[in-house]
Amino acid sequence: MSILLDRHDDGVAVVTLNRPDRLNALDIPAKEALAAAWREIAADPAIRAVVLHGAGPRAFCAGSDVKAMHATGAMVSTRTLMDAIPNVGTALPQPVIAALHGHCLGMGLTLALHCDLRIAAPGTRLAFPEVPHGMISGVSAVRLPTMVPPGRAMEFMLLGDQIPLEEALHLGLVNRIAEDPLAAALGWARRLAAMPPTAVQATKRLLRHSQLLDQAAQAEVEAMRDWVEQQRDFRDNAAAFERREAGARMQPSDDAA
Repeated sequence: MSILLDRHDDGVAVVTLNRPDRLNALDIPAKEALAAAWREIAADPAIRAVVLHGAGPRAFCAGSDVKAMHATGAMVSTRTLMDAIPNVGTALPQPVIAALHGHCLGMGLTLALHCDLRIAAPGTRLAFPEVPHGMISGVSAVRLPTMVPPGRAMEFMLLGDQIPLEEALHLGLVNRIAEDPLAAALGWARRLAAMPPTAVQATKRLLRHSQLLDQAAQAEVEAMRDWVEQQRDFRDNAAAFERREAGARMQPSDDAA
């Protein structure tokens, strides 16, 4: 299964991106399964905190599966994309903690930024590589300027360069750097699960209120994604991205941690 949902007896649920052979890159079925997991979690009052992580030693999530995207000739629908992102398609009352390691690129970084807390391993690679490859990260283009200075958001998303992890910590894109981010995330999740759930959920809702995508923002994301998808840039660059060797600038390398 591409997405695993495990419930623990202590009120913690763990969602695992389970495509390690593809560096946990998400194809359309994986995004649909992830959306289903968020809906299931939101409806379960026994779950009080959630951890999201990626299987295998090399990646949290290397982004959308460009090979699958090129094979179909189109990006995932905006509705499916929104539903796969925590706290966007489904309002999650529980706090969600992302445990990051290895490659956290594109859609992977989008997932992380829409979690409530983020703990990263040393050496985690954070980047939005879409624009240099003729694509866009529409949801994060709306979200990122609410988290970092607009000029830095513009630089990160237009140039697609790797975001230094120490700067990400300073800016609040990650909350902590830990040698074992999954263990650290589970520790936070257990602490939160043991707290009064009403206070936790009400506080999360208030803190996230200003970060929610309104209808106008969602419509703009959909319009820009549709426009990009129709351009030759998107088709040509998706094909080139698939052919690029593993050692290219944004393609994950075989020795990635």
